[in-house]
Amino acid sequence: MEMDNMAVLPISTFDDWMTNTINFKVRNKVRKAAKNGVVIQEVPLDENLIQGISTIYNESPIRQGRRFRHYRKDLETLRRMKASFADCSIFIGAYFEGNLIGFIKLVVDEHREQAGLMHIFSMMRHRDKAPTNALIAQAVKSCAERGIRNLWYANMSYGKKQTDSLAEFKRHNGFQKVEVPRYFVPLTTAGRIALRFGLHHGLADWIPEPIAARYRKVRSIWYAKRFPGLQDA
Repeated sequence: MEMDNMAVLPISTFDDWMTNTINFKVRNKVRKAAKNGVVIQEVPLDENLIQGISTIYNESPIRQGRRFRHYRKDLETLRRMKASFADCSIFIGAYFEGNLIGFIKLVVDEHREQAGLMHIFSMMRHRDKAPTNALIAQAVKSCAERGIRNLWYANMSYGKKQTDSLAEFKRHNGFQKVEVPRYFVPLTTAGRIALRFGLHHGLADWIPEPIAARYRKVRSIWYAKRFPGLQDA
């Protein structure tokens, strides 16, 4: 058993989140999106949404300082990806002048007690309109209207890297770090050997954080030179 963590946002009402959970900076960004003409709404999974998602994914080959694995994926692959858990998914779109500039996919558990934020992306050239904050706000509202009490957004921290811009974004939007136990059960002799030597961890977990941080910095510099203008993607 090893301890892991999740980023979880407890939800009561949307008004409570707006008033008591987030600070004035996040609140202003949510309102800024509306003032800038960004329209947020729940949307069906149809061809228009798939085409819009494709446009968002193809905006840049680099996101968060590394290669973006969904760049230039064909439409059929995107359809299969987004159709997973279709019967319990909620799609939310952010639109500017009729065009999709951001989206969220929420997946609700069978007891309708929690929702997992599976995908959230916005176009970088519309970052000044704060579409991502507006999408989170609608996700909170959609959960509150359905009586869903918790919104899950992957991990709060990963490995030895305790904080980064994404973790700060989650924290500012009210997500909390929740520690949970993770169990590993070997089923074979090879599995027992792997656990004994810690081989169930990825390579990144073996690298000291100062070295990993240095690598991330060098990688960002290299991508900045190869893709001018996209280093902050």
